[in-house]
Amino acid sequence: MKVVVSGGGTGGHIYPALALINEIKKHHSDVEFLYIGTENGLEQNIVNRANIPFKSVEISGFKRKISFENVKTVTRFLKAVSVSKKYLKEFNADVVIGTGGYVCGPVVYAAAKMKIPTVIHEQNSLPGITNKFLSRYVNKVAICFEEARKHFPAHKVVLTGNPRASEVLGQDAEKGRHSVGLIKDKKTVLIFGGSRGAKAINEAVLEMIPSLAEKPYQIVYVTGEVHYEKVMNEVKKGNSSENLIIKPFIHNMPEVLAAVDLIVSRAGATSLAEITALGLPSILIPSPYVTANHQEVNARSLSDHHAAILLKEQELNGDILLSQIDGVLLNEFKLKEMKQASKKLGLPDAALRLYSVLKELSK
Repeated sequence: MKVVVSGGGTGGHIYPALALINEIKKHHSDVEFLYIGTENGLEQNIVNRANIPFKSVEISGFKRKISFENVKTVTRFLKAVSVSKKYLKEFNADVVIGTGGYVCGPVVYAAAKMKIPTVIHEQNSLPGITNKFLSRYVNKVAICFEEARKHFPAHKVVLTGNPRASEVLGQDAEKGRHSVGLIKDKKTVLIFGGSRGAKAINEAVLEMIPSLAEKPYQIVYVTGEVHYEKVMNEVKKGNSSENLIIKPFIHNMPEVLAAVDLIVSRAGATSLAEITALGLPSILIPSPYVTANHQEVNARSLSDHHAAILLKEQELNGDILLSQIDGVLLNEFKLKEMKQASKKLGLPDAALRLYSVLKELSK
């Protein structure tokens, strides 16, 4: 089987693609892959490190306001379609999947026009412009949240979940605890604001520190490497706490996730897939700086089912965040209820589900 994968712009589009590739490799030792992305995006370095053949096209997104740049974008799109057709013909693809980002537009569109079986994978509850456009041409639309179903042609939609969910299962919790210095048998909160951190979450945690010494739980707090030095300087000015472990970044996140009881985070699609696959309760603080406020829509997919607490950034401060953490961790009934609700929403076999869609189309 020859599979072409396209996705770029953010890790949320790239890492699910790599998780899918890893799943397919489990079932096909002789499978061939080609990843088509952009030359200047995150995907080139990440995919090259994974030793997957990589080709690039030049593409940009449409401006939401009327702009001459959109004329250039159309020109780039048409050129990228032509280049994509050349790549697809040379590779002799059996199936093509787009996992999000502008680059999927010309690649998946070219494949559809060449009558190659095509799939798009939508990670968010609120789809982006590219996937809405492509849904008219592809064979199948794989979604991660039921809330996304209404945005696509009903006969094409299949609920698969996010392949990243499958990669957090079966991890060594003890190894995760040891790696960050956690105490065994003590309830644990993991607080993080994404790979680069989040200033508002950092500020709220700093406000919480004086009250943490008396708490019966411990916190692992990931600042993001950009904010780490500033946060540590602030911590040194005041009182630290033995209940607080501060890290700039965690490289073995799946192992650490296996060791915690509660997550405080943004509401990126990949994070939510991992959280629900593990059946973890969460306090979600959606980023207000993303397109169409889609993280809040993602968060409501959990909070509406009592699997998470939605806390808007404009409402965030140390007292409120600490109160919400207490309300979950110090209430065994609520903690158990949220765990069950989260587990119910999880799709731990997401990678296998998505692989099955591709296999069926490529017959």
